[in-house]
Amino acid sequence: MTYRLKYGTGTEAVHDAMPSIESEQLSLALAAACEDPIGATEVYGEDDGVMRTLVTEHAIAVLLVGRITKTVTVLQLSYTG
Repeated sequence: MTYRLKYGTGTEAVHDAMPSIESEQLSLALAAACEDPIGATEVYGEDDGVMRTLVTEHAIAVLLVGRITKTVTVLQLSYTG
């Protein structure tokens, strides 16, 4: 089942400010995370299946996976250039 993507405060602005190629890579990775939040991401701290890390060549995102709400929320996004 597909999850709905949400952004935390300020994270969407970081994504919007990224150069187009890096932004597209992140968008594709986020789409994959919405299809399979556990398979498309890595463990963040303790493997609780709720907090996950998404890593692309130029970005690192901390995600919150809401199983009941079927949402993936980008809590933190860092552009590594």
